[in-house]
Amino acid sequence: MSTRWFAACPKALEYLLVDELKALGASEAREQLAGVRFEGDALLGYRACLWSRLASRVLMPLADYECADADALYAGAMAVAWEDHLAPGATFAVSAHGRAPGLDHTQFVALKVKDALVDRLREAHGARPDVDRADPDVHVDVVLRRGRATLSIDFAGGALFHRGYRRDQGEAPMKENLACAMLLRARWPEVHAAGGPLVDPMCGSATLLIEGAWMAADVAPGLRRPRFGFTGWRGFDAPAWEAMLAEARARAEAGLKALPPKFFGFDRDNRVLNAARANAQAAGLAGFIQLAQRPASALVAPPHDAPGLVISNPPYGERMGESEALRGTWRELGDALSRGFAGWRAALITSDESLGRATGLRADRTYTLFNGALECRLLCFDALGAPRESAPREAKPLSDGAIALRNRLQKNLKHLKSWRQREGVTCFRAYDADLPEYSAAIDVYDGHLHLQEYEAPKDIPAEVAKRRFGEIVRVCGEVFEVPRERIAIKQRRVQTRDDRYGRQDARGDVLLVDEDGLKFEVNLFDYLDTGLFLDHRPMRARLRGMARGTRFLNLFCYTGTATVHAAAGGARSTTSVDLSHTYLEWAGRNLARNGFTGDAHRLVQADSLAWLAASREAFDLVFVDPPTFSNSKRADDFDVQRDHVRLLSLCGERLAPGGVVVFSNNFRRFRLDAEALPQFEVRDITRATIPPDFARDPRIHHAFELRHRG
Repeated sequence: MSTRWFAACPKALEYLLVDELKALGASEAREQLAGVRFEGDALLGYRACLWSRLASRVLMPLADYECADADALYAGAMAVAWEDHLAPGATFAVSAHGRAPGLDHTQFVALKVKDALVDRLREAHGARPDVDRADPDVHVDVVLRRGRATLSIDFAGGALFHRGYRRDQGEAPMKENLACAMLLRARWPEVHAAGGPLVDPMCGSATLLIEGAWMAADVAPGLRRPRFGFTGWRGFDAPAWEAMLAEARARAEAGLKALPPKFFGFDRDNRVLNAARANAQAAGLAGFIQLAQRPASALVAPPHDAPGLVISNPPYGERMGESEALRGTWRELGDALSRGFAGWRAALITSDESLGRATGLRADRTYTLFNGALECRLLCFDALGAPRESAPREAKPLSDGAIALRNRLQKNLKHLKSWRQREGVTCFRAYDADLPEYSAAIDVYDGHLHLQEYEAPKDIPAEVAKRRFGEIVRVCGEVFEVPRERIAIKQRRVQTRDDRYGRQDARGDVLLVDEDGLKFEVNLFDYLDTGLFLDHRPMRARLRGMARGTRFLNLFCYTGTATVHAAAGGARSTTSVDLSHTYLEWAGRNLARNGFTGDAHRLVQADSLAWLAASREAFDLVFVDPPTFSNSKRADDFDVQRDHVRLLSLCGERLAPGGVVVFSNNFRRFRLDAEALPQFEVRDITRATIPPDFARDPRIHHAFELRHRG
């Protein structure tokens, strides 16, 4: 029988965890905020606990219900058939997280659920079950979020990153699942398959080396754990579990027999190395990991048949000293990597990217990861070996035009500063072809830049256009103080009907940005558009203010950002329609990252016009932001100027009494045919929806509110 599961993980590991769970046999795996929902039988729950290198916990949800107060919390917990999950005489413990109105204390929440569970089992078994907080047979997990309670059984029975080998965690410990995420992002499985070694120049307690060796040897990460939570569950299948364990032991034995001793760890502190040796011994890897006392400046590549991977969690100023004092260490590490590791890969994690730049190495890929609550960047270098110059080359003087561009950028930033600080804006347009000879749009996404070069007129020589755009990139790097790898470059040209949504790249780099307290996923490199239309910022806020208690419909929903705002504004339900599966999945992740999941938030893959024509549902608030044109093979051609009357008429048919259609589009020459829409009272709200950073271009979009006269 298929069961619904939830695997918790640190933020930013969700995508990796989806792939891992699918490989373990999960179906319908979908990213949520700090976890993944998936489906499979009970054995899949065992397998996920035993084999997941990334999950923190594996939960089996039993109930999810509205929780207005303590009585509702108790009643919902009392309705769960706990007798199906706890045998007579079994012990249990309850842990609670989150809060709801009137339920602000997790200990009280846990107590109410405990009382309900005890009362239910007393009725079922005739005896009161015992609580054992230290080592319960069954661990019950309670989460309160946005007025709802979710009750689950914790199949892991404790954090899965506790593998059972750590004897001494050192001064700045790294969780084991974060170490595995680093190894996967750095493509360690590929390096190992090609015969390359693994080196950690600042190995600390050897977590990266141990996890890398277990990964290479096919050792299940949970194999050395003393117990799991599901072994005390009433539905526990002991023979199936023993067979699963036997298979894992056999795989580990075969893998370790074939594993070469190609794991090397170094540290300048011998006391730390002693702890690393104890951990390696406890992990069964004492003969495979070679440890030696050595500073980063003396790092050399070990003997190898193929280029390997250097990976490390160097100190970066959090909890271990100020980052300024560590620049010399990072520079020494960069010198060593440049000097003796030609053709190798490298990956370094830091919360201070200036330390990464101190290495003198340019990252090929950058990923956001979280070391506990600390947001970090994993800097991945795909091919080391190009010598770093001891001193930077003297930059050529800026041309007069580039100086004017720099001055304009600085002026724009100063002009927008008070507005951005007042509104908490981290994503904005800083420049939009203000100087005609420097024809580009420059958008800021929380410390990253998105540069869109407008196609130069045909009378501008190609070499002149190229030089000018090079100056734009250089000036942006200087003014915004960002490295080149954080600048995404696109070219905007007159779009054809074949390239509007074409994929630009396949980097898969995802950046999480904040807007009005909500988190959104943007992709600066892979698509022409990033996933968050900056000019629609006031529009999203407007919809949020209108949404309370409504049934909200978002047509041509793209990545669902307007839906998230409507949900945050208190929409009773949301429906998001788009023809693209890619964008619907993106919308689903945006909703999940902000805690909006379940049947109240529906995603529909369909052509919006066809879906409207077939639907009989009623909505109170409809947002429709169609493309200028579309000629998808899966739907009829669409042209916003030609087809907007038919589109809005269909929207009107779906409106509940008193409902509103909010219509927007980006066709610069658009004219609304109000005479053809007599059923509506039409109000042009364009000016009210143009934000200050787009004030120079009031035709960036057109927006209208349409209220049904009936």
